[in-house]
Amino acid sequence: MNVTEKILSGARIDFDEALSLYEMDFFELGELADAKRKALHGKKTYFNINRHINPTNVCKDVCKFCAYSATRKNPNQYTMRHEEIMDIVKEIDSRQATEVHIVSAHNPNTGLEWYLEIFKKIKTAYPHMHIKALTAAEVNFLAEQYGKSYDEIIDLMIENGVDSMPGGGAEIFDEEVRSFICKGKVTSAQWLEIHEKWHNRGKKSNVTMLFGHVEKRKDRIDHMMRIRALQDKTGGFNCFIPLVYQPENNYLNVQEFITANEILKTMAISRIVLDNVPNLKAYWVTSTVNLALVAQEFGANDLDGTIEKESINSAAGAASANGVNLQEFVGLIKNTGFTPVERDSVYNEIKVW
Repeated sequence: MNVTEKILSGARIDFDEALSLYEMDFFELGELADAKRKALHGKKTYFNINRHINPTNVCKDVCKFCAYSATRKNPNQYTMRHEEIMDIVKEIDSRQATEVHIVSAHNPNTGLEWYLEIFKKIKTAYPHMHIKALTAAEVNFLAEQYGKSYDEIIDLMIENGVDSMPGGGAEIFDEEVRSFICKGKVTSAQWLEIHEKWHNRGKKSNVTMLFGHVEKRKDRIDHMMRIRALQDKTGGFNCFIPLVYQPENNYLNVQEFITANEILKTMAISRIVLDNVPNLKAYWVTSTVNLALVAQEFGANDLDGTIEKESINSAAGAASANGVNLQEFVGLIKNTGFTPVERDSVYNEIKVW
């Protein structure tokens, strides 16, 4: 049985077979991923009405791919006051947003209570608002900074209103690449351990992969295989989000930007490899809206959301600073022949547009 027959039969493919898919005909690969997508979701494309809040850009780490941290290329430091954050949440609640997504730099000056208090304030004032907050990298930073275990930090997150964890900080799990691009940050083993602990409490999370920089194709497949193994164990990942590296204002100095063809191949392969992760997100912030729409034909069934404001990727050149209009977003999905479905943060359907 060749790899195509294996995929069509629903059998699981191994590392070498997954790597070989990069050599497959582009459109044949797309059709295989599309068949997987249709079997799971039909023509539905999910999105949510959400707001990203990035409360501080002061960071103790010096990741080479980052243009957001105020300690390197970005001279403009900021840390938001709780009142500012609450004003934003009040505003988005008035517009029926269902999720606030809070991800920050690793600021050693704010204090653990600064994080916990804002979660509690949001959940107390808006109990229906889903709080997606603190990447595994932030959990690791807070545990190290304040001498606490991962279990203690996770329990404090839950006690103070955090509902799910975003997938950031995964970058690439290969230790050699990781050491080059983000030395000193959470390790791959620690990242996976934190998410396993989160899942063991009955909570859901996402998982990302940053690609298109110095990693090789084999590193991407290795990353997917590690996700698949943990998902077999816990079933806690809602969604896989391949993030396209943004080349501006950082220290990696990647000269040749990844092609759209390679991005779509990677999307398709991840849909095939991650047979146990229900959703594949084409995160338009890093891939552009147009390419994300094409990715719907290559296995992606989720386009994230309206976002409204985003600071981390836009600092590195992504066109995401001010989000995208809801009606425009819905119209774009419809125009590509898919059905826009508004969802909540854990993929319960709210409205079919």
